[in-house]
Amino acid sequence: MLLKCLMTIVWSAGFFLPGFSQYSVKVSVLDSEVNYLILNTNFVIRKHGVLQNSTKATANGRFELRGLTAGRFSLLLSCIGYQDYHSEFELSPENPVLDLGRITLLMKTNLLKEVRILGTVDPIRIKGDTTEYNALAFRSNLNDKVESLLKQLPGISVDKDGKLTAQGRTIDKVLLDGQEFFGDDPTLATRNIRTDMVDKIQLFEKKSDLAVLIGRNDGKGVRTMNIKLKADKKKGYFGKTEAGIGNGGYAATQMMGNYFNGQQQISVYGVAGNNGATSLNWQDNAKYASSNVDISVSGYMIDLVGYDELESRNGNYSGQGIPLARTSGLHYENKWNKNENSLNFNYKIGSLKTTGTQEISSQNSLPSGLVSSSAAEEFSNEVFRQKLDVRFDLKLTNDANLKITVNGGLKNRAAKHSALSSLLLHREDSAGLMKETENFRYLSEDSKEQHFMASALYLRKLKKEGRTFTIGLMTSLEQQQMNGQLKSNTTVSQMDPAIENIDQNKISNISNQGLYMNATYSEPVSKSLLLLLNYGLGGSNNGMSRFSFDRLNEQLLNTPDPLYSNDFELGQLGQEAGLSFSLAKQKVLLNFVLKGSVVAFKQRDRATKSQSDRSFLLWHPQLNFQYTLSPQRSIRFNYEGNTAAPAIAKLQPVLINDDPLNISQGNPLLSPSFSQTFFIGYQSYHPDNGELIGVFANYGTVMRPIVNKIQTDTAGKTFTQFINLQHFPSRSLNLSLFYDRRVKTLDMSVGVNFNVNGNTSYHISNEVLNKLDDYTYKVQMRFSKLMPNAYEFNLSLGPSYTLGGASLQPDYHNNGKGFLGDGNFTVYLPFRLQTMVTAAYQYFGKTAVFDQGLSRMIVNASLSKVFLKENTLKVALSGSDLLNQNVGFNRSSAGHLISHRSFTVIKRYFMLGLTYDLNKMKSQ
Repeated sequence: MLLKCLMTIVWSAGFFLPGFSQYSVKVSVLDSEVNYLILNTNFVIRKHGVLQNSTKATANGRFELRGLTAGRFSLLLSCIGYQDYHSEFELSPENPVLDLGRITLLMKTNLLKEVRILGTVDPIRIKGDTTEYNALAFRSNLNDKVESLLKQLPGISVDKDGKLTAQGRTIDKVLLDGQEFFGDDPTLATRNIRTDMVDKIQLFEKKSDLAVLIGRNDGKGVRTMNIKLKADKKKGYFGKTEAGIGNGGYAATQMMGNYFNGQQQISVYGVAGNNGATSLNWQDNAKYASSNVDISVSGYMIDLVGYDELESRNGNYSGQGIPLARTSGLHYENKWNKNENSLNFNYKIGSLKTTGTQEISSQNSLPSGLVSSSAAEEFSNEVFRQKLDVRFDLKLTNDANLKITVNGGLKNRAAKHSALSSLLLHREDSAGLMKETENFRYLSEDSKEQHFMASALYLRKLKKEGRTFTIGLMTSLEQQQMNGQLKSNTTVSQMDPAIENIDQNKISNISNQGLYMNATYSEPVSKSLLLLLNYGLGGSNNGMSRFSFDRLNEQLLNTPDPLYSNDFELGQLGQEAGLSFSLAKQKVLLNFVLKGSVVAFKQRDRATKSQSDRSFLLWHPQLNFQYTLSPQRSIRFNYEGNTAAPAIAKLQPVLINDDPLNISQGNPLLSPSFSQTFFIGYQSYHPDNGELIGVFANYGTVMRPIVNKIQTDTAGKTFTQFINLQHFPSRSLNLSLFYDRRVKTLDMSVGVNFNVNGNTSYHISNEVLNKLDDYTYKVQMRFSKLMPNAYEFNLSLGPSYTLGGASLQPDYHNNGKGFLGDGNFTVYLPFRLQTMVTAAYQYFGKTAVFDQGLSRMIVNASLSKVFLKENTLKVALSGSDLLNQNVGFNRSSAGHLISHRSFTVIKRYFMLGLTYDLNKMKSQ
């Protein structure tokens, strides 16, 4: 007993000795109802379960504890008559003094009025560039999924396809407890993980592996959402099985199972259906190699397909056509050795088939008039893909780490496409309508693709703290083989009609092999300043061959057509050197990077035996600044410049006639373009009223952009070649302002968003510069409310206005009004019945180019009943597109065209479905 008292005296004295330590924490406590400071509050602080200090608040209701050490602490606030408050905080050399601000305690008498407990913790906490939402502070119903929770979070929006947007920016990656979860499909996590399993939702810029290893921000990040599970939800298993059958031949099934055992996790899933719910991100342009290991040499273009007229006719499903999807996957993750070593494994296999039709109307502005075109198309596409990625993190010693990543994939595609197109050439002179050109074409292709990438990153910590050395290696191999057929008939209406027939077989082979190395050295100049040096070396060999063989009198010629055939090779060898400084203070993070690389091009046209050697100096400056005004307010500024060399697909000097009315050709004389992006963001949150304010602006410009030089002949047909445009940089803008707050009198969240998104681009039309603008302005009001086991609704609506057009023909613009709205309303009825209605409204007004306005209201509804003790069994009758107004359409200004597209979509149907949720999670 005496020893314990002596230790307590010594410990307490040590805390209050001047200069004992610089670490401290401050907090004030208020009553949640009347907002006054609470006296006599008890404060208990523990570290690793060991009591650090226990005391009471001062007479003014405030508390400050000094003399702490670096580390993670738990805080308990208690007062007679109030609900206890539990929280955690962390002190570090970068943040030695922490002000928790004002914390409100809820009176226990209020707990008797409501079953739920809300407001005992801050719903939102902003820490630098990380926004953290506390799931316990938001309402949810039994068996709700994460997507339902996300729709309540201020600043976050979820569209009908599950795409996530936060603070005006698309979320690129979704993690589960900081780890990849089935790779590139975020909906597998958001639509299958239960809300009651979630502890926190975190938004941040995911650092590169190098930045994580050296412990400093290198300015490279990916916009990421992390779903952090509760500690007691990491042992056991849960899953979901869903099946439905409807009229019109529609059907859907889905299965998912997850097993947790501490740090070990195994997950499987399977999806099959033709109702559009593929739950997959089958983006054809998505990288098979999704590693975040940054070891490549700047300026390199690892481009497999690049620009290709066939690019849009693949197996992708984005609401266009009728899909049939079958896919499944396996995920395994394990950590051991005190979480120092980890293994992450993902395998996915699946197929997707889409069929449908589309109609396209477009306008091409000329110096002396314009070309109006229309096309009716029919398509059928199939894709079969397998994908595997493995990541292994190993701590070799206390001072050495190794990260190994392997990615690979196989993809087979089959596409058939037929189109009937017509062109009308208008002149501004007295000639008026000059010519009408008509084309019918049939195009098919079968392709096989193989991808492989392996990388390793080794880090060694040296004796001095902060001094590190890393070396990374990466090798990649990509190949594609394609066989296709083109049949085309073009007629020009004149007194003597001219007819052009094409019957060709097409063979193409594309390959890329690369090997890259990067080494870095970090040196701490002071406790807050870090110097980083890097050197990179790499080489690649790219090949692209395209051959077209004419068919004459049903006989295929052995000699390729020289106009549409070419065999091109591009070799690259580059070296890079970089210097960066990273300054980390208590509230300030500043990062400056300057990299330069020299890349040598060896271009060889194997068809003509010609060769060209060129070299480029590429610059890559970066500046990142972050200032934390308070625990709930921060401001950020980012600048990045990037010099990018042209891809092989834009260099190859071959004519591509897949669309005989629009022929394109590469340019072997293209030079690099220089892009710059500027980003500024401000965000603040007030826990007293749930007010969230955000201002985010992103502005980009490209110097010497690669643009289209278009020559339109007297029949309206276009010939396009890529060129570098001097003195006229392209521009882009994305501005997002949002304001959200909790209205206590209505018990509702209310917000307003203002967004500007658009770009300015250029091209050359018949030797005259043409400027295209496309900007959309939107205002959206947002309302949401949830009463557990009673009702809930989310509503977002507001007007929009689009400004778009071409400088050559300003009278034929695409300016027009619009309106967007979507919402959902759910009512929980007696006898465990539930009804839900979702609605999405879209309106495009008429413009000078398109004289007809378009609108659609898509209404879906369902009636369901749950069974069993925890509502784990659900039977639902649902109807999709009840008003039968689903019409696929969009309008855009892109390239040199202002276009309107209408296409096949899934129409009205009804479905009877059965869902069973299994949950056997145990506390550890």
